[in-house]
Amino acid sequence: MSTTQIYRVTGMTCGHCVAAVEQEVGGIADVSDIAVDLASGNVTVTSSRPLTTDEITAAVDEAGFELAG
Repeated sequence: MSTTQIYRVTGMTCGHCVAAVEQEVGGIADVSDIAVDLASGNVTVTSSRPLTTDEITAAVDEAGFELAG
């Protein structure tokens, strides 16, 4: 059973930004799919377990951006 969560990331301005977020968030254990919408800043993450906010925050921070909210 998979879990899908949507997060909002601020500061992304280009395709390179999207790739950085995809790489870092995609590297979290148990993540099976990630979709980043540059226009809205929404990052949709599908995983085999619910992810913690700390996990997402750390990955987004490592990519050089901030989790909104």
